[in-house]
Amino acid sequence: MSAGTTLAEVLAGARRRLSEAGIADAAQDARMLIAGILDLPSTAFVTDGGRPLDDAQLASIDKALARRAAREPVHRILGRRAFSRLDLILSPDTLEPRPDTEILVDTLVPHARTIVAERGACRILDLGTGTGAICLALLDLVPGTTGVGADLSAGALETAKRNAQLNGVADRFEAVESDWFSAVTGVFDIIVSNPPYIVRSVVGTLDEDVRLHDPILALDGGDDGLDAYRAIAAGAGAHIRENGLVAYEIGYDQKDQVTAIMRENGFACVEAARDLGGNDRVLVFSKAMAI
Repeated sequence: MSAGTTLAEVLAGARRRLSEAGIADAAQDARMLIAGILDLPSTAFVTDGGRPLDDAQLASIDKALARRAAREPVHRILGRRAFSRLDLILSPDTLEPRPDTEILVDTLVPHARTIVAERGACRILDLGTGTGAICLALLDLVPGTTGVGADLSAGALETAKRNAQLNGVADRFEAVESDWFSAVTGVFDIIVSNPPYIVRSVVGTLDEDVRLHDPILALDGGDDGLDAYRAIAAGAGAHIRENGLVAYEIGYDQKDQVTAIMRENGFACVEAARDLGGNDRVLVFSKAMAI
């Protein structure tokens, strides 16, 4: 394509190219890539389809399409992703936040608001924070909250700090390099995590979009997928305030096992939520109600 090719023509060509490369959602991905690169609203394809593009714009789109055809995810190519009300920068050190994880945030918002109303503040610990998505979304949605994002990856923590600044909550967010609780101090009202929970033998069979681009550290949950839950359960009691909550994202078939691990450590499940596909996805535990 050459300068003067219209937006509509570029979209049609992009859709065809991705489809021929075997991309399942070729039409959607083509629109997202082009809109993201050109900073266009999605309506532009309808209202401004006759707009001609210049050589630099065409070159940028061509490069992005080549990356997507090679199975790099759309949001990795664009370098950012919307999550809750946030705009998050991604990096090679971080898991790409998924819509399922917003369910974890939405489940915790009422609890955080109640804690702020009752105690005047709510301190949150996000273990394995990655981009900071969970903690930063809660800070954004619930005034009066403060948060600590802990991660083993220094690169991930740099990304989380940048995201805190970009989304206006840096004054309430602290990043700590820590292997779970090892460098964490103090106690918290809410401890939350979307830990690695994929069974190790399954990691190699994951879709290329995930397997080749999300960090293995954020995926590999050990031989049975439950290593992180055991580590968090063992340390949570020493870092949770009375009546505090521990909340997780889980794999679709892990509800019973994670509940049992937490029960062994003195916690009882007080709430569960499912994702849009009807799968178990979020568990909330309290030490106060443990039996």
